[in-house]
Amino acid sequence: MSAETSVPRPRESDVDISDSALFQGMLSEAEFAFAFFDGDGRVQRVNDVFCGAVVNVPEERLVGRQPVEVLTADLSQIITHAVQAVIETDAPVTEGRVRVRSSEGDTRHWSLSFSPVHDDSGELRAVALVGMDVTESRQTEEALRRSEERYRSLVEAQSQLVWITSPTGSVVEDAPQWRAITGQGLEEYLANGWLEVVHPEERQQTEEAWREALRGRTMFEWNYRVRTRASGYRHFEVRAVPIIRHGRVVEWVGANTDVTPQREAEEMRGRLTDQLGAAALRTARLQGATAMLAEALTVEQVVQVIIDVGRTALAADRSAVALLDTDRAALKLINGEGIPEASGASGEEIPLSSSSVMTMAVNSRRPVFAESPDSLRAQLLEAGGDEEVLGNYLASSDERAWVGLPLLAAGRALGALRFSFTRPQKISQEDGVFLEALAGQCALAVERATLFEREHRTAETLQRSLLPDRLPVVKGLELAQRFRSGSRHVQVGGDWYDAFVLQDGRVAAVVGDVMGKGVKAAAGMGRIRNAMRALALTNPPPAAVLTGLDRVFEATEEEEQVTTLAYMVVEPVTGEGTLALAGHPPPVLVSPQGTAILCDGEPGTPLGWPTSRRQFRFVVPPGHTAVLYSDGLVENRKRGLDAGLADLCSVVTEAPPEVVKSPHMLLDFLVDRMLSGYEQDDDVTALAIHVPPATKSD
Repeated sequence: MSAETSVPRPRESDVDISDSALFQGMLSEAEFAFAFFDGDGRVQRVNDVFCGAVVNVPEERLVGRQPVEVLTADLSQIITHAVQAVIETDAPVTEGRVRVRSSEGDTRHWSLSFSPVHDDSGELRAVALVGMDVTESRQTEEALRRSEERYRSLVEAQSQLVWITSPTGSVVEDAPQWRAITGQGLEEYLANGWLEVVHPEERQQTEEAWREALRGRTMFEWNYRVRTRASGYRHFEVRAVPIIRHGRVVEWVGANTDVTPQREAEEMRGRLTDQLGAAALRTARLQGATAMLAEALTVEQVVQVIIDVGRTALAADRSAVALLDTDRAALKLINGEGIPEASGASGEEIPLSSSSVMTMAVNSRRPVFAESPDSLRAQLLEAGGDEEVLGNYLASSDERAWVGLPLLAAGRALGALRFSFTRPQKISQEDGVFLEALAGQCALAVERATLFEREHRTAETLQRSLLPDRLPVVKGLELAQRFRSGSRHVQVGGDWYDAFVLQDGRVAAVVGDVMGKGVKAAAGMGRIRNAMRALALTNPPPAAVLTGLDRVFEATEEEEQVTTLAYMVVEPVTGEGTLALAGHPPPVLVSPQGTAILCDGEPGTPLGWPTSRRQFRFVVPPGHTAVLYSDGLVENRKRGLDAGLADLCSVVTEAPPEVVKSPHMLLDFLVDRMLSGYEQDDDVTALAIHVPPATKSD
């Protein structure tokens, strides 16, 4: 066994690195550009890549010459300066990148490096140039740069602030745009400063939502307000996503978008929507109030509508209405319990010289708004109010806001409205316009109701003067009448009745109806009644009287005026009679047994219509009762005339014997039962002619 323990020598290569052929082959086959320069900066050797791709000059023109002699100015300057720098410093120089145009006409980018070449003794023998084609990497860098610029431009155009955090949510990179808006320093921002500028009301919820997203590794979407450099707040929407590699979150990338303009636009739209809604509501309330006021005929009704509107549309706790008495220079309170804040007021009368919300409104012809006790105190004291009275009122009252509105018609003051609230009340400009419009409608309604009541009193007086004070008392005949107004407010119409004794001892009885309401109808009724009396006393037969009335009607009444009547002449004791109808419902004859028979005589036409008037025999036997009536007894909006006549006959059969025997009780029974269950919309007039049964003394 050999004891040789030495390590064998490595096999030596048979390639001689000093071989010039080897060096020449390397230069010609390499993909890099090579060039060597001597100590004077002249070209010594080059390869094909340098000649063809970098300088585009043949080798024979380059060797032995300086770059400035054969190359372009910009390229020769770069190479010359770099070679000179290596010679002077004996150190490598990286000139950087140069752009050259190839023989194919396209632009190529080359990275040039210059290095010193020494001999065995360390002396500088040459300067070596190595060039690398970096066109592809340059294009890649350029594409990346453009992509970054586009992304940055897009972010800036969208008012986005991009930020990056660690996997645990800690801020690790600067966000200059964020700091520019918030005014934070870098250290403050990196120390979780983003949360410090979130609005305090939203800070806790924002932090909890962010922590939840970190734990779940889910997208974080939120919105919050951020305090800006100017100490104001702007609205931001934030979205952040986790960047996951190999199943692990490596970082979070988020972007904040400034949505303040959108939020402000939404708030503006919301305010406009609210304003439009409020305006529509005020308009609807005003229309509703106008409709209710239009139906109110009397001052009492108008006042009730005003109180209801104050309670519903204004949510007022108390309402008061007062009308102006110009003779006494005072306001007369229509409802309520006086004006407690007014000095000098006593009960229902408030002198205009006193200071109150109502008197201020009337005296100034302008609305008075007191949104708080302090506002009321200031306004009333300025108007000369008594400070002690006012102080006592404010200390004891639960009212905290007041509205006073003048009632004006054609510039003339009619009175004032007062609404009060048990809480402070902000009166906006729109509310003020609504209240003024409401006061205008109330003023018109008050004026209309005042005129109506005045006309009503006049017509009522006229009707009382035209109707008989009492019915005649005739032996062998009993008369009774009933009148019921078609409305508890409109009590004056054209219904009328009359009964009088003729020269021959017979009794004339009539029930008429002049269509319409008010003074005009009452006046027409008076003219027809007087003419009928004159004609009856002169020529009593019913046909003759109606013929004469036709001539009177044609001469004195308007064509559109419709007047009907039933006229009869009856003999006391025997009940022998004659009847004529002018478009009027037929009389009903009630027997002692409670049966009802409708007169089947010719109904005729209303007065003034061309016709030949006829009369017919109509007997009221002893013990019987004839009832003349207006159409309001048998006809209304829900019941036609035929049905009403049938109901009348049916009701008569239900009357007790004692009722049938008494004309007064019979009329009460018929009116009450015929109107029961119906809304009365017309006057009801009834006249009963009862012939008592014969007795032994007769």
